Amino acid sequence: MIPGLALEEGRQLLVDLGGLTFCDSSGITVLIAARNVALAARSTIALAAVPNRVKRMFSIAGLDQVFSTHPTVEAAEAAWTPPAG
Repeated sequence: MIPGLALEEGRQLLVDLGGLTFCDSSGITVLIAARNVALAARSTIALAAVPNRVKRMFSIAGLDQVFSTHPTVEAAEAAWTPPAG
């Protein structure tokens, strides 16, 4: 659980990684924990502006299959479709 991270059902957690210069296993652990919070809340998570270095690391670890990624925050917002109902 991530203290202070509360999501409403059907919402999207959008994480802008544009300013990220380094990501190690601790950062990956936080992203996976955030994903678990989103899934438990029946929400989604998307990553925006993921630096190429981090993209390569995610690909090697198979996390590119776990996280939805978008080139910009605007692209991520445009791609998200709220659930019906």
